[in-house]
Amino acid sequence: MDCKEALPLLHEYLDGGLSAAQSSQLKEHLLGCADCRARLQEYEKMEALVHAWTPPSVPDDLTEKIMRALPPVKRHNALYRFIRKHPAASVAAVFAMVMLSSFLSTWNDDQVLAVKGPDLQSVVIKGDTVYVPAGSIVAGDLTVENGKLQVDGDVKGNVVVIDGSVNYASTAHISGQIKQIDEVFSWAWYKMNAWLAQVSDVK
Repeated sequence: MDCKEALPLLHEYLDGGLSAAQSSQLKEHLLGCADCRARLQEYEKMEALVHAWTPPSVPDDLTEKIMRALPPVKRHNALYRFIRKHPAASVAAVFAMVMLSSFLSTWNDDQVLAVKGPDLQSVVIKGDTVYVPAGSIVAGDLTVENGKLQVDGDVKGNVVVIDGSVNYASTAHISGQIKQIDEVFSWAWYKMNAWLAQVSDVK
């Protein structure tokens, strides 16, 4: 046992709190170490002074007064503890909530008809309805938001209708997929994928 191990055990040795093995090792160390013996003697003197000192009379309600004077203990709820333990997950959750609220507000506020696609020359818009007339060809994807789509001609790509409806005649030909998005979460997923596609195009 060296001094670093012995010093923390001196108080327990004086209190009689060491096991027999620890007490034996400490005694063996004290026999060979003058510094630790001197430190033990100082502790013994200090303890003797403490035992000899008689404290002044203490009022019976002193403990109660001290406890009342202390500030109230702040209790942290489970959410606070989770945030402290998992900061990365907390940031990700806040980001997801912000994105979702942004999407939901856009879903509720955006009621304007929007038509998107690389080839819109053959598209006819009347009121809230978008027409692809018979004999017309739209080359590429066609997206309609907040409106109706009537396809009588050809669309050489995918058709996406958001918060609306799609109808196509027997003469219509759509070479891609038809996606109709009415639910908020489906719409949010579509918007997220579109945003990620734009980000990857920029890179």
